[in-house]
Amino acid sequence: MKQLQGMVAVVTGAASGIGKGIALAYAEEGASIIVADRVTAAEAEEVLAGVRSFGSQSMFISTDVSDEASVHSMAEQALARFGRVDILVNNAGIFTESLIEDMSVATWDRVINTNLRGTFLCTRALIGQMLERGNGRIINIASQIGQIGGHSAGHYAASKAGVIGLTKSLAREVSARGVLVNAIAPGPIETPLLASESEPWRNAKLAELPIGRFGTVAEITPTAVLLASAGGSYYVGQTLGPNGGDVML
Repeated sequence: MKQLQGMVAVVTGAASGIGKGIALAYAEEGASIIVADRVTAAEAEEVLAGVRSFGSQSMFISTDVSDEASVHSMAEQALARFGRVDILVNNAGIFTESLIEDMSVATWDRVINTNLRGTFLCTRALIGQMLERGNGRIINIASQIGQIGGHSAGHYAASKAGVIGLTKSLAREVSARGVLVNAIAPGPIETPLLASESEPWRNAKLAELPIGRFGTVAEITPTAVLLASAGGSYYVGQTLGPNGGDVML
């Protein structure tokens, strides 16, 4: 039996990177997948085709996670199609580089609104139907930078630290009501997001990693499957860290 057979998952930012990897891993385990991303339907077709190749149902919903109306529409469409959402993966996120002393308010707001506000909005839109059934999983994609900070990444660090704090608080509110909430804080992973960072930033981060290399998406997806599956039934408010040793707790 596949670990997620018959379940329905919303994965935000699922058209590329870690989100895409999680969507495909969930599809391989039998889940139907809603890809919620700002890209066009054509740009999402690769991941949708991948989901279908595992025999799972797929749906694309154009979504700006920082916009309340867009998120509300996404939730309505997902529930109209599938009747419920069992798993929500709040993965959509952006990264930019700026020293705090030079940072514009617009730059700060853009990162916070996508990474932290977006996690809140998507959670609020879909948690009600989970609580009504007394069952659900919410998995928030944080970052090791939210745990240790990062040079030229104060806004990103703040957003991801906020995601970790939100995860713990929500877990305290809803775990006894059947909804399990956890986070994954990956280290630097070879994705389009990492590729967009400057070479000096990448080189400096690489030098800090005890493992001596960046990670791959395939090294993150097993953690996401664990937290969504029966094997993750006693994880509550945790932040799991596949990070190459950048953070050791």
